[in-house]
Amino acid sequence: MPAITGTYRLQLRGDAFTLDDARRLADYLDDLGVSHLYLSPVLTAAAGSTHGYDVIDPTSVSPALGGRKSLVALASELRGRGMGLVVDLVPNHVGVADPRQNRWWRDVQTHGARSAYASFFDIDWAQGRFAVPVLGDDEPLTVDRTGPEPMLAYYDHRFPIAPGTDGADAATVHSRQAYELVDWRSGRVGYRRFFTVNELAALRQEDPAVFEASHRELRTWVSDGLVDGVRIDHPDGLTDPAGYLRRLRELLGADRWLVIEKILAPGEPLDLALPVDGTTGYDALGELTEVFLDQSGERELTDLHLQCTGDRGDAESLRRSEHELKRAVLRGALAPEVRRVVGAVRRDSGTDIGPEALTSTVVETLALVPFYRTDYGPTSGALGDAIGVVSEEHPELAGALSALSAAVRAEGEAAARLQQVCGAAMAKAVEDRLFYRTARLISLQEVGGDPGKFGVTVAQFHLAQARRARDWPAAMTTLSTHDTKRGEDVRARIGVLSQAAGLWSRSVRAWEELAPSPDPATGLFLWQSMFGVWPVVGGPDETVRERLHAYATKAVRESGIRTSWERVDAAFESRVHAWIDEVIDGPVAASMSDLVRTLAPHGRVDSLGQKLLQLAGPGIPDVYQGTELWEDSLVDPDNRRPVDFGVRRRLAADLRPVSAVDAVAKLTVTRAALRLRRERPSSFVGGAYAPVTADGAASAHLVGFLRGEDVIAMATRHSLALSQRGWRGTSVALPPGTWTDRLNGHVFTGTVPLEELLDQLPVTLLARG
Repeated sequence: MPAITGTYRLQLRGDAFTLDDARRLADYLDDLGVSHLYLSPVLTAAAGSTHGYDVIDPTSVSPALGGRKSLVALASELRGRGMGLVVDLVPNHVGVADPRQNRWWRDVQTHGARSAYASFFDIDWAQGRFAVPVLGDDEPLTVDRTGPEPMLAYYDHRFPIAPGTDGADAATVHSRQAYELVDWRSGRVGYRRFFTVNELAALRQEDPAVFEASHRELRTWVSDGLVDGVRIDHPDGLTDPAGYLRRLRELLGADRWLVIEKILAPGEPLDLALPVDGTTGYDALGELTEVFLDQSGERELTDLHLQCTGDRGDAESLRRSEHELKRAVLRGALAPEVRRVVGAVRRDSGTDIGPEALTSTVVETLALVPFYRTDYGPTSGALGDAIGVVSEEHPELAGALSALSAAVRAEGEAAARLQQVCGAAMAKAVEDRLFYRTARLISLQEVGGDPGKFGVTVAQFHLAQARRARDWPAAMTTLSTHDTKRGEDVRARIGVLSQAAGLWSRSVRAWEELAPSPDPATGLFLWQSMFGVWPVVGGPDETVRERLHAYATKAVRESGIRTSWERVDAAFESRVHAWIDEVIDGPVAASMSDLVRTLAPHGRVDSLGQKLLQLAGPGIPDVYQGTELWEDSLVDPDNRRPVDFGVRRRLAADLRPVSAVDAVAKLTVTRAALRLRRERPSSFVGGAYAPVTADGAASAHLVGFLRGEDVIAMATRHSLALSQRGWRGTSVALPPGTWTDRLNGHVFTGTVPLEELLDQLPVTLLARG
């Protein structure tokens, strides 16, 4: 297998970009310096899926993407170039929106507990008929007898009818089924889901038969040498993630790359006992974002947040909000899961305490847990800590807390379900709600992020990188994914507001006078979002306008303050959209354009800096599709738009950047770093890490490091203040030898003034010898 030195993530779609399209792109990615293609899920997903995470048949490669034949052809093309393949796997759940497409789910709905696949799903059989939340209004059920088999019909939905149960009216037929169709707002769900998504039913991977059936295709990829590694989607949703990963490692063998989408909370280390190579990189993303922030801007942005929202947006207020939102989510959207936890607690502990007290105990305890799960080594004390706090604050729950503790110690069903709900509560309350409510500096509000911590020092950054080089040298690192809340360049531009906090604060106050937002908290969030994607030349065109409107709809519904997905406030949303149009078409537009022209170049300085430090830093860097050029993506589905690779091919043919704002500057940095990694792999994965520092008045504006003994990467930080005084009098003493800048071919030795080293680009990538 070729060494994995750098991956390139491709989002496959049956209607836009297939496995054959990926094969035709191999030459471009080879030229870019990529060692491995990293594919979104390729197993058969729901018809028309634009992302592939709603797998309906884990035993086959998607025909819409080209099927197994195209996967083999892609792997062969890559092997011929000395490259390889990494594939995204989804073990936690399958798509069940249309039972006709998922034969496992259809069989369970048809035959109930007698189905050969009944044990594949985590279904609450104790309730008798299991609830399927799909109904929405008074439209009656009917029986569709036009096809080869009769089916219950609700609008376009079709549900199987068990043999021998037809021959009556729809209501009677429905009553004879193993499942019960209920209102999607009823709070009744008869199976474990992916978070709160009714259309995604969880799989019981702890059952060896389920593991074998759902990994049969992967096993052939390994035996046939098609893949060199896998990325595992959301392992924390499984009953026993560590056990699952051990079985998977055995299947893959010791040498194949295995990275997991484990969301680490701030300060949480990855469990060294796991048989994996690392996470998928959100921890690295946070570090790379934070080192470019100017901590001196915190006070001004905190004051602005206080004025607009009524709270400071700092760590203390965010903790309070997190706990409140978790309680609301656990008693609301996750109530079906909490009920199953409570039932399991009663069984595993033998208690006769009532459900109400146990529910309060579960909710209060999980609201205080700061991690996705507490059954990994580094987080194993967190559940006990939370129980201790609840015991002090709620002495009336002493008996219920004892029962919960006993159930957890039993290490049975209750303990497993508690961990699964813990992660779901964190995701839904924090990433899908809190991060759309708070707005002190939204570039910090990423998956696994900590918006209460306003940046890190260079010294802190170096400690984090040194730990990764030592503990997880082959972990994935990233700046953009299909799940990021905003693209890397948008995030970098918004981060520059920390360097111009006073100017930003004055601008927002002036804009609110000219075009008042419908809600100040929503306004502060969307002002930053608009600033992040506002074109440098001219105002937003119709495409950007439409994207902003779509983003605003998602943002205000996720926040749940004035409107939500469950209870849409059409009047409020209409005011938000009218306000966005007023901003784009009214007097604010000129002022926004002026501010963007002033600050956007510094955003590109930070973007180049974070890109180089990611690509040259510890771990295996992933380049998300299209991000080798400047990009302005927001949250999904915006970040899954098709990429114009024709443009990238043409630009790659003639790379001559002379400044940070050049169209090819980012492509130049990406290609140079990936090629150098491929050329000198020992300097990177497993190579040493040491900080590189400057001497002189502007030394704090440099962040750099030495990899191995022969590669140095350096980047400019806080360029807005630096632009006023420059690098004069500041230099770097290079280690002995001749060092060539791989970005422009310039050669340096000895002590070099930074104004000479960084005269064209704000970053440099030096190779010795």
